Amino acid sequence: MQLQAGQPQQKGSRRGPAYAYNIKALRDHEMLIAARAEHSYERFVSQWKPRRPQKTGARAPQLGKTK
Repeated sequence: MQLQAGQPQQKGSRRGPAYAYNIKALRDHEMLIAARAEHSYERFVSQWKPRRPQKTGARAPQLGKTK
């Protein structure tokens, strides 16, 4: 409809959403961020200490109930 109304034809000169991937500095920066996040996650998991199993049954403490 735009062509019939007399507007000029739009060519493919616009950059798409994946254009930023072609910028090496941006790619390197994103890889650095991902590497830091991975290192932080590995450190977090290495310090993880499992909890003892919780008590169940009639004598177990009830959540939200007070005496």
